[in-house]
Amino acid sequence: MGICTYCGQKAGLLRSKHRECEEKYNKGWDEMIDIARDAVIGHISSDNIEAKLLNLAINHFVSKDKIRLALTSGWEKAVDTYLEDGILSVEEESKLTSFIEKFSFTQSDLDNNGKYTGIVKSGVIRDLTEGKVPQRIKLTGQLPFNLQKTESLIWVFPSASYYEDKTRRSFVGSTQGVSVRIAKGVYYRVGAFKGHPVETTERVHMGNGLFGVTNKNIYFVGGTKSLRIKYDKIVSYIPFDDGIGIHRDSSTAKPQVFVTGDGWFTYNLIMNAQNI
Repeated sequence: MGICTYCGQKAGLLRSKHRECEEKYNKGWDEMIDIARDAVIGHISSDNIEAKLLNLAINHFVSKDKIRLALTSGWEKAVDTYLEDGILSVEEESKLTSFIEKFSFTQSDLDNNGKYTGIVKSGVIRDLTEGKVPQRIKLTGQLPFNLQKTESLIWVFPSASYYEDKTRRSFVGSTQGVSVRIAKGVYYRVGAFKGHPVETTERVHMGNGLFGVTNKNIYFVGGTKSLRIKYDKIVSYIPFDDGIGIHRDSSTAKPQVFVTGDGWFTYNLIMNAQNI
């Protein structure tokens, strides 16, 4: 006879839970997260919220050890609500920050799903659109590239992939004519070779490395490749889901692609950074 993992009572032969108990648990857990989200947004007071969550947990078979998880999950849900338009307002950022401080959450508590990084990125974009140079990242150690005077680092992607478009040429065609026998086993072919060159372009992985964005340039530093590209040398930008491509001001330049994992942020970051 199985025992229900929720209520602890007999669940029946080869069963580990009652369906109604599971439904009650799920309803309670969802309600706990929603209450935490409403507290972040300000729809309800965050005072005594832990007591409210504990009461729900007791009545819905939820372990009291999961109360803190409910708080962080509610905070993440609030982030999703705020970032529906892609931009985090000052008021919204203040509410998120106040909740973090109230419950002494750390970045690691809130960044399992990338939500904490998401609000920092959104804040960076907002700063740039307001004409400010963001000061939101903290680096440990020394940068592998030298910043110029009046140049400020805005963002670093520590593990970006760099690709270049390479053009390869081959000659294809066919021969026409007849073979004339000169001696036993030796032939000389008379005729013309008609062919034409064919060019193919392929995107070649040049390596992985650090991709940095400043108010003056973009940088890439990898194992065998180091680049500094001034904004005024870039003719066009190519947005991708997972990165950005650039086309430099040169008659022989081929697209260069940097894969960062977040194309929307990379594109908006660079497009605004070049105007600071």
